[in-house]
Formats: sequence, C-alpha cells, structure tokens
Amino acid sequence: MTITTLCYIENNGKYLMLHRIKKHNDINEGKWIGVGGHAEGQESPEECLLREVKEETGLTLTSYKLRGLVTFISDKCEPELMCVFTANEYIGELTECNEGELYWIDKAVVPTLPTWEGDRVFLDLLLSGDERFFSLKLQYEGEKLVDKQVNLY
Repeated sequence: MTITTLCYIENNGKYLMLHRIKKHNDINEGKWIGVGGHAEGQESPEECLLREVKEETGLTLTSYKLRGLVTFISDKCEPELMCVFTANEYIGELTECNEGELYWIDKAVVPTLPTWEGDRVFLDLLLSGDERFFSLKLQYEGEKLVDKQVNLY
C-alpha cells in the first residue's frame, strides 16, 4: 500500500488549491486538489508533508494538524493510504509548481471545483468545522466512487 499526504493550507478564509494541468499522464489531470504527494523511502507522513509542501509551493509549514486518514481502493492503481492535513501557519513565498497552477480559493467555493467524488467527502468534513479525526475508505471503479465508509472519532 502506498503512503501519501494531502494538505489544505488555509489563509484568510481560503485554501491553497492546486489545479492539476501541467503533468502528462496525470491521474489527477484537470482536477483541483490540495498539495502533497507520495512518501519516499523511510519518510514519516509528517516528513513527507513538509517536503512535498516545500517542493510544490515554496512554503515551509510551521503549524499543521493531521485531520484524517483516507484508504483509496481502485481498479486502476495500487491501494493508497492518504494522510490528510490542514495547516494555518507557514513561512516563505509562494513559488510556481511544476504539477499545476496554485490558487488561493475561498473555502465556500472549494466544494464547487472539479475534484474527485471522494475528495468531496473529506472536504465536507474539513469545511464543516467538525474537528473530529476521520477515517474514510473510498472505493473507485475508474473515476466513479462506488463505495464509501466514514468513521469519525
């Protein structure tokens, strides 16, 4: 199972969103997602988070929180365990990302963006203000979400 991270960085009621439009053969092509990626070697989720955010945005996180775990099952790729974080403090200046375009998007608009169907499940939890830790299992056939399990703690 692959370990990944995803982070929603917040500033002034907006999330930093990545519009995936630059990478060829990108499973996320055209979609809007948070920033993050695959853990390398013996990285912990936190080490992966900090490295990926720095690589994709130029920002160094100084305050972040693990909000939940998402288990992705798909007929198109290897199972994935994604650690979802939010962050509200950072240093540095936003830089260009080689995977897409970065935009600060009002949190009220985020649910209207083209995303994976399953992303809406955890985005709704994050945007609701519910601070409980969540664990989701999302099962896809192609791009269609065929099953979901939601646990709140």
